[in-house]
Amino acid sequence: DYYALHKAVKSRLKAHGVNDGIVVDLGCGTGDLTLLLAQDGYDMIGVDLSDEMLCILREKAEEQNVSNLLLLCQNLLDLDLYGTVRAAVSTFDTLNHIGPYADFCKAIQRAALFIEPNGLMLFDMNTPYKHEHVLENQVFELEAEDVYCTWSNQLDEKARLTQITIDLLDKDTGVRESESFQEYYYTMDEIRSACEAAGLKILEICDGERFGPLQNNSERYLITAIKREK
Repeated sequence: DYYALHKAVKSRLKAHGVNDGIVVDLGCGTGDLTLLLAQDGYDMIGVDLSDEMLCILREKAEEQNVSNLLLLCQNLLDLDLYGTVRAAVSTFDTLNHIGPYADFCKAIQRAALFIEPNGLMLFDMNTPYKHEHVLENQVFELEAEDVYCTWSNQLDEKARLTQITIDLLDKDTGVRESESFQEYYYTMDEIRSACEAAGLKILEICDGERFGPLQNNSERYLITAIKREK
């Protein structure tokens, strides 16, 4: 629900005084949230490793007459914004895709480096509960009007990752496509430690789908952290 997520992110930015200025969307993809925040008046930077997704985002921005937008094709482990931002946002479990814990820590550190003192970092992540009890080794079958999708998961508890394979069948053409990727997961203590090491203090952890109090069976975190003053 892009609109519910946008409302949750926007309310937290404003609650902590980030009413305008530069905001970076890390792992922005095709940019639905990026564009909504740009329409709120924030000067947006969209960062993604996929130039194809950034091209789609650019087309959407032109269609919506959004001009307060800069797009960067970068790996979050090597992030360079060439200046500071009021806030960083990373949603749709982008940070689960980064890699093992050391890479996650590095991504948090790179993001924090460019956040102004008292600026915010808001990010969501799939929880260990979701990986171990929902995704686990399940196979999900999804069907749309023109596409049939099979979503297969293979859990590696030792490495704390889920191998995900998505198979798509175009009903009209019969063409099949397949994509595989990994999602890592970390404990809340590990996430907190990574933030602390990067100079970020976690202010709030809520359920990242219902945007209310965190539950034992919450499938996604939404975390709000502030950059400490030196």
